[in-house]
Amino acid sequence: MCKDCGCSNAIDNVAIENSLGILPTTPQVKATHQRQIEINRGILSKNDRLAAQNRNYFKSKELLVINLLSSPGAGKTALIEKMLQNYQNNIDIGVIVGDLATDNDARRLQNWGAPTVQITTGNACHLEANMVAKAAQKLDLDNFNWLIIENVGNLVCPAAYDLGEDLRVVLLSVTEGEDKPLKYPTMFKSAHIVVINKIDLAEAVEFQRDIAIANIREIASQAQIFEVSAKTGTGIDRFYTHLLHSSMNDELFF
Repeated sequence: MCKDCGCSNAIDNVAIENSLGILPTTPQVKATHQRQIEINRGILSKNDRLAAQNRNYFKSKELLVINLLSSPGAGKTALIEKMLQNYQNNIDIGVIVGDLATDNDARRLQNWGAPTVQITTGNACHLEANMVAKAAQKLDLDNFNWLIIENVGNLVCPAAYDLGEDLRVVLLSVTEGEDKPLKYPTMFKSAHIVVINKIDLAEAVEFQRDIAIANIREIASQAQIFEVSAKTGTGIDRFYTHLLHSSMNDELFF
């Protein structure tokens, strides 16, 4: 958690960027070692209040907001690309992308025609509610049905930060092995949905599906599980249908 590693105290170089320019966000926060725990509690408390404001705002716009989380390379961008490729004619999707550096993923999504805003976090390994609020100002939310937030690739710190989303979706790729839910339980405990991605590679990497699903069930019994290949499109229809249903079902929301 950020309260342990102290990365929240290094948010000094965050930028939000789209075609309209760059907007500086969070000022630097410094803390003494003795006061670090108290300050981080304050940061999380402030973040929770801002996330609640985000949620109310997004709800007023009748948006389904999805916080997409995973380790680096699990396939978040590829999954969004496939959804844009398959369903953009049915659902209008806006995207906020978080990365420590580069806007490579945002450019990939813009190639599919998705309005996209990049948050470059510098040293921060997660997104916070205030970053999302400022990035959302650069999107015309009235034109969207869904807002997808591609969080920074990290299975630790992002779990602690509510962004105001309706659904928290955690990706696990078959190339990562079966025990990630056991190693990173906090992330998986907070998931509404767990997506097992890259199933087209499962046989090649000797992925043990039954063990992986049992591990997810042990940590996150509440989560819906979907098995997909963002590369081939296998399983994407079922995942999309569930999201479509979720957008009309308040019981699944925070």
